[in-house]
Amino acid sequence: MPIITQVNDDMKAAMKAQEAAKLSTIRMLKTALKNKEIDLMRALTDDEALAVIRTQIKQLRDSAESFTAAGRTDLADPVAGEIATLEAYLPSQLSDAALDAKVREALSGAGLTSKADTGRAMGVAMKAVAGLADGARVKKAVESALA
Repeated sequence: MPIITQVNDDMKAAMKAQEAAKLSTIRMLKTALKNKEIDLMRALTDDEALAVIRTQIKQLRDSAESFTAAGRTDLADPVAGEIATLEAYLPSQLSDAALDAKVREALSGAGLTSKADTGRAMGVAMKAVAGLADGARVKKAVESALA
């Protein structure tokens, strides 16, 4: 099922179940998806929709970190719920062992072995995992592979 269809179905379900927090998060996502469609002047593909979802999650994580740093856990807790709602739309993440294996395979295939190659190694590794792992986790795997 296309992601946009799934978002619409989940929005209807949240309305019927009267889940205000989930509904608000889904509406925010739907707005972001619609804005991206308007920018591109065409319907979004699933990969583009996933990119929008990842962007939303990243923004929410930044907000949660800011709230926590300021000691405002009353504001950080609802944001954590929004992140959980959005993460349900993402494909499952690779385990640490699988991520390390994929990164090492990609780096050896590209012939990258020294720490001086970290920038190029990150590009190769991010293409190899293609959205199946968070950038911070990929960075750690690249650093350990080049160590």
